[in-house]
Amino acid sequence: MSSSDQSLRDLSERNRDVFQVLVEMYLENGSPVGSRTLSRDMRQRLSSATIRNTMQDLEFLGLLESPHVSAGRIPTERGLRLFVDELLEVNQVEDVERDLIESVAHESTDTVETQLERVGSVLSRLTKGASLVLTPKIEAPVKHIEFIALGDGRALVVLVTEDGKVENRVFTPPAGQTTSSMREAANFVNAVAKGRTIVELRNVVSDEIRKRKQEIDVLAGELVERGLAVWDSAQARHERLIVRGRANLLKDDEGIQDMDRIRELFDDLERKRDIADFLDYVEDGEGVRIFIGSENRLFSLTGSTLVISPYMNSDHRIVGAVGVIGPTRLNYGRIVPIVDYTAQLVGRIVSE
Repeated sequence: MSSSDQSLRDLSERNRDVFQVLVEMYLENGSPVGSRTLSRDMRQRLSSATIRNTMQDLEFLGLLESPHVSAGRIPTERGLRLFVDELLEVNQVEDVERDLIESVAHESTDTVETQLERVGSVLSRLTKGASLVLTPKIEAPVKHIEFIALGDGRALVVLVTEDGKVENRVFTPPAGQTTSSMREAANFVNAVAKGRTIVELRNVVSDEIRKRKQEIDVLAGELVERGLAVWDSAQARHERLIVRGRANLLKDDEGIQDMDRIRELFDDLERKRDIADFLDYVEDGEGVRIFIGSENRLFSLTGSTLVISPYMNSDHRIVGAVGVIGPTRLNYGRIVPIVDYTAQLVGRIVSE
């Protein structure tokens, strides 16, 4: 979890107590919290006037905001980040929830993909959010790569793997690419590609570009980085994104107002755009990560939260991710351990 630029050490004890109780009440009921309501639930007895002044201080610090003219306040994204980083108490996964996830995951099935479909469905049902399961790639080492300009801002990459398969993948290159720059990019990639999968190659190429900035055309480097990171071909053998529980998010108009934007978001997800970003979000560290609102580029306009955790194969390499999308007023203490447990279970399924 990323840290906030605000710290609890910056708050007085009274401000901290009012802030914590207000956020907990907001996450429980989703409504703005007023001073009278707070005065009844505070652990220390404070007058409504004192609480109102404290709420104004917290609003000045950017931790609270008033969504309407009413006196009620809700936490801002910064406030939620502070709460998640420093005040969140994570619960244990309930036995009944653990048993349900385990039973669904281990039902007899023909394919891992079918198991993951079921896991996504039960995760959505348990969290009442939209679940994401990014299934792992199955890749052979690369033998040869060619980039071919198609016109109209599109290009084709021809990928030959060592097991004899040939794949054609269409993508959008950076503006201003020429045939010669694509040839240079292909030569550069092929020089380091042999024996490596796309995932391994992508990391090696990124390192090489950083080392050899003066030796390689910048545009060609960008082409390589984007061409290896984002594929846009329905027939390609790449990660598959399983999205479940879309209706849970679409009907939640208390936490998310822009329904058209939410629908557009899910249309993008179901067309598998920006799938590579999910692993980018989690590959820098193990465990659950929480992205609130604008912290996540994919959901920055929707007021959504992404709770996501990577899972690993038997070689302890991150090969996919499990997550939940919901409004920012998620029950973080309950959902974080569920996502974490589900990711560990999916890792065992994939390894087996």
